[in-house]
Amino acid sequence: MMNNSYHIPVMLHECVEALNIADNGIWVDATFGGGGHSRAILEAMNGRGHLYSFDQDSDAIANKPDSSNFTLVHSNFRFLKNWMRYYGVSHIDGLLADLGVSSHHFDTAERGFSFRDNGPLDMRMNAGAKFSAADIVNSYTQEKIADILYLYGELRQSRQMAAAIVRAREQRPLKTTSDLLRAVQSTISKAHEKKELAQIFQALRIEVNHEMDALKEMLNQAVELLKPHGRLVIMTYHSLEDRIVKNIIKAGNVEGKIETDFYGNRITPLRALNSKVITPDAQEQAANPRSRSAKLRIAEKKDID
Repeated sequence: MMNNSYHIPVMLHECVEALNIADNGIWVDATFGGGGHSRAILEAMNGRGHLYSFDQDSDAIANKPDSSNFTLVHSNFRFLKNWMRYYGVSHIDGLLADLGVSSHHFDTAERGFSFRDNGPLDMRMNAGAKFSAADIVNSYTQEKIADILYLYGELRQSRQMAAAIVRAREQRPLKTTSDLLRAVQSTISKAHEKKELAQIFQALRIEVNHEMDALKEMLNQAVELLKPHGRLVIMTYHSLEDRIVKNIIKAGNVEGKIETDFYGNRITPLRALNSKVITPDAQEQAANPRSRSAKLRIAEKKDID
């Protein structure tokens, strides 16, 4: 049974269709979460082949489907290649990654992912990890906090925000989401309050979980593991992720550097299958407002010459 209370899978039909599931393939769902996408993939597999799903959050284990064709890997997807080697898998037929934060994380106040509810300044995807958002705001230098807010939150007033955080922590440590909100309140634009608060929390979450590094590592490994004609199906929710995914599809590397052969022809391992990014339709956006920022990109591994 799909656990919609944990997370509503976004563009479910489009994602499964994009994988082009065939008999006896090896598939990867890099972001298991509530298991919605994984269950749909298993249904499309019709008892043939195998699905490996990744999730570093122990809360997700409760959503595990009971199937002999399924393996849940309790790990960060940045270790994709190592785990595939562990299970004796040298190549895969397709990989799906829904990079959105699950509703479970946003709606569980004690995880500290949302500014809407007071809770500990945590934001760890892996609750067993030692480093939290509180460690950032209480121990990083003002300059480093400003860099994180600018790079990962794309906030123009990042320096003012960082200065406000440092001033507040000099009075007492920032331990809760409410502590952080009070610290930055004077730097927030009233006209864009919710957006800017969301950007602050996004920036801290990305830093806590090393999300950009993990994504780059996973994508590089996925390209290497894919069979010819294997599918890469990635759903992003903000411009930083989307830029990395566009680069890997366009150039075969996360930096977007185009390599050419002796004759000037592009050397790219992937072929984009959608020239225009796919987004949820109006009906899905109305039913699940958190899907509004989702962008789906699909690529196929080229034949080896």
